[in-house]
Amino acid sequence: MMIKVCHMTSAHKPTDIRIFEKECVSLAKKEEYDVYLVSKGESYKSKNVNIVGIGDINRGRLSRMLFTAKDIYKKALEIDADIYHFHDPELLPYGLKLKKKGKSVIFDSHENYSEQIKEKYYIPKFLRGFISKVFKSYESKVTKKIDGVIFPCPMFGKHPFEGRSKRFVYVNNTPILEELYDKYDKNDKDYSNPVVCYAGGLNANRGITKLIEGCYKSGAKLILGGNFVPASYGEELKNKVEYECVDFRGYLNRDDILKMYEESTIGANVLLNIGQYSVLSNLSTKIYEFMSMGLPVISNDYPYAREVMEKYKFGLVVDSSNSNEIASAIKYLSENPDIARQMGENGRKAIKEHFNWSIDEKVLYDLYEDILKQ
Repeated sequence: MMIKVCHMTSAHKPTDIRIFEKECVSLAKKEEYDVYLVSKGESYKSKNVNIVGIGDINRGRLSRMLFTAKDIYKKALEIDADIYHFHDPELLPYGLKLKKKGKSVIFDSHENYSEQIKEKYYIPKFLRGFISKVFKSYESKVTKKIDGVIFPCPMFGKHPFEGRSKRFVYVNNTPILEELYDKYDKNDKDYSNPVVCYAGGLNANRGITKLIEGCYKSGAKLILGGNFVPASYGEELKNKVEYECVDFRGYLNRDDILKMYEESTIGANVLLNIGQYSVLSNLSTKIYEFMSMGLPVISNDYPYAREVMEKYKFGLVVDSSNSNEIASAIKYLSENPDIARQMGENGRKAIKEHFNWSIDEKVLYDLYEDILKQ
């Protein structure tokens, strides 16, 4: 008898790499699982996963949390799955409802949301601490009653849901080897003419201002992909003289991202060390992608990044609040092409042997099997 699995997301696209390409597709490879993904958009089938869309609904943040989440739940309930696996904090109440209906339920917490709330620009500062505490209390109430919680990595050296869930595992955002690693074309890059790249959320906390300044000071070209949040932040940057070094490409699909990596000589991920990111025992998804594509990496300096950088020697760490340090790192790599090239090769070796989805995929399988045994 087939086990019906339903993933639910109200905030992500149905093509989300972690949700669809990794978790859903991996589960669908198992003969015993019939896999569904309920999300915004249209209904279709891809890679043995049944995507069930609720239509193209464009709602604001609050409306999404209040109404889109409810629509996702109602559609997911129609599937009558054995295991429900949800990916967004606004779905916590519906995870509890599903558990009360006798379903097995997993919360996939992509971020530490109670910590993230403290950095949300759209929440008045005087309310952030209070809202964070209320959210964490409710989150704990739900996660103690459901069957399992997934988080990408340790935080402060332990699982953030330890003591708040009966099952808690790490499923990291490591890359699928077939996606980028296997598409690497070992061409001879001109490191003396540095091209730095970054694609993702573009806001001040991700160090974009300092990255632009650092690239400008070092004479490097900076390829930026993504959307500025808020839009006014992008307008402010475009009025700076340092923005002359930027090649802004907007939203990039996976083919566009591959092309960006092929054009680049350095991958930079210089988040400011605020909020949760500097206390996670993890590397950004972007860094894993840079490594897969043989790019030497410039990362913000925090304990875990420093530890793995020293061990695997695939790049440099910098004070991300200091544009001069970023500029110096770029210059060092451009003036030492043999070292830059070796760092790129070291990164690919580390991905192949230690940081790839085949390792985390097994953790996902084991969690499901453990829940089914209960």
